[in-house]
Amino acid sequence: MSIASFDDLLVAARRQDQPQRLLFVFANAELPDDFTPEQRENFEANQGGSLAPVMCADKSPDDLHGFADLAKESQTFGNDWRIVFVASLPGIAGREPSTTDINHWLEKMVSNIKAGLLDGYVPFDRDGNIVLIG
Repeated sequence: MSIASFDDLLVAARRQDQPQRLLFVFANAELPDDFTPEQRENFEANQGGSLAPVMCADKSPDDLHGFADLAKESQTFGNDWRIVFVASLPGIAGREPSTTDINHWLEKMVSNIKAGLLDGYVPFDRDGNIVLIG
């Protein structure tokens, strides 16, 4: 199945043989300390900068009705964000992934995002649109 929207992602996660947890890493963009005028101009046009994860969450696909639910809940934590990276973590033998596994993979996602290793994650902007990076 091709993922063209957040709803597609929810449908795909719900159709899996094993229970899934959706992993979310919310990130903001920031300029380096020694930015150039050109970098500032690009940054203000929503291009460039580096990704700085600001919060993480995990949810069952059944806990979300759409992207608006996720965006609204994210506001309750008081962290501004520009992009959210999503991955799905499958359970084993009909059971959801353990809290230990979830935390491990969220930490790995954060590390990968900081390093610019974004393969395997679906990025969405604040409006729920898929973001093309690169």
